[in-house]
Amino acid sequence: MNSSGLIELIEGHSEGLTHATFQDLLMNPRTPSFRGAPRDEAAARIAALYRNLARWLAEHDDNAVRTAYEDWGRTRFRQNIPISEIAYCVLVAKDHLRRYARDRGLAELQAVEATIGEFFDRVLYYLIRGYEMQAATPPRSARGLLA
Repeated sequence: MNSSGLIELIEGHSEGLTHATFQDLLMNPRTPSFRGAPRDEAAARIAALYRNLARWLAEHDDNAVRTAYEDWGRTRFRQNIPISEIAYCVLVAKDHLRRYARDRGLAELQAVEATIGEFFDRVLYYLIRGYEMQAATPPRSARGLLA
């Protein structure tokens, strides 16, 4: 299977992928903060992860990945979501994609395995980077005192 086959799988089955990943994260003992997040927002974020993968497979636009996931990291820091849970969420999404492709008989999955890994590695890096940038930013009340 080439990247176009994976793109078709993601686009054609994004609802099923999103639902399965979302349910796993709701029940997973490693993601307790996820249960407190607004459900619509959390499901939309998972769906966006899969859409962004499909887009990245077609375009390999690292700047788009950087922008999206640094923002996600900053947002999750402000929501006090532990970075370990954010990282685990990405790992769960990656695992669901692999299983979904394998369960649908896409034996050629090995051909794009490295590419899938590269995308999710970038997502993790930029998420953590955004989280750390937000952590290094003084709170608004403290910024006013420093000026």
